[in-house]
Amino acid sequence: MSLTVLITGANGLIGVPLTKFLVSKGYVVRTLSRNPTNKNAAVKEFGWDIENGSIDERSVEGVDAIIHLAGENIGAKPWTNKRKQTIISSRTKSLELLARAISTAKNARVKTFISASAVGYYGDREDEILTEQSHPGKGFLAETCVQWEHSADLLAASGLRVVKLRTGVVLAKEGGALPKIAFPIKLGFGAVLGSGKQWMPWVHIHDAVHAYAHALTNEEMQGVYNLSSPHPVTNKTFTETLAAIHRKKIWLPHIPELALRIALGEMKAIVLSSNRTDSSELQASGFEFKFHFLPEALHDLYG
Repeated sequence: MSLTVLITGANGLIGVPLTKFLVSKGYVVRTLSRNPTNKNAAVKEFGWDIENGSIDERSVEGVDAIIHLAGENIGAKPWTNKRKQTIISSRTKSLELLARAISTAKNARVKTFISASAVGYYGDREDEILTEQSHPGKGFLAETCVQWEHSADLLAASGLRVVKLRTGVVLAKEGGALPKIAFPIKLGFGAVLGSGKQWMPWVHIHDAVHAYAHALTNEEMQGVYNLSSPHPVTNKTFTETLAAIHRKKIWLPHIPELALRIALGEMKAIVLSSNRTDSSELQASGFEFKFHFLPEALHDLYG
């Protein structure tokens, strides 16, 4: 009997290919959307409104597992106090809505809950090797991830198997950070950010999708896992490797950290924080990365 899976954030960078992959594997897939259209005959959409606290409880009826990817884009708009609250509440209130639906819906049989999280949990840690046992860092990104994961833990307290995937920079041509980083490089105006020594934990979109599918089927997995390549690189290495893929050279000087602080304010943490994450726990669970090294990942994406 096929498992029925509910996905939130199904229109996002990971959600789109993950939905397609699970459908291809015979899963019954449902999604939650603010504006359900049901254009995809293979996927049933249900409505919810996080801000107003409403959800169609039919979405969780007969569901075996939930994959929770929903959350406002952290880098889309300046971090005003209002925007910060929106970023956090889009993650925590959505979890509260799902928990409520699970507890009150008819024929609710959810056993597994897989939640996105992010390596921002660790804050700026320079060269420290970061495992799942490392303490949370400081700053808004860390605070967001701590609250995000705490909300997921409430579901674990109710008896569900909860898996939290602290995800690095997802590499995909379709969206996310990579096209933004590649754009100036393609024009010949790429530059290393700050010192360039900050570590960038990255993961190819293929591995990100398959890691979520792995967490779905591996009932031994529980708790938190770092979802990033076994070989993170520094910003300098990332920039130079991406430039080489596009047959460009990095000739501009580093963009000074002070300039980034002035231009981005608190959002500088997105590009300057250093996260040297270790993915041994995920590999120990039986997951095998297809892309271990950055050059092979970028070659696959850009041909």
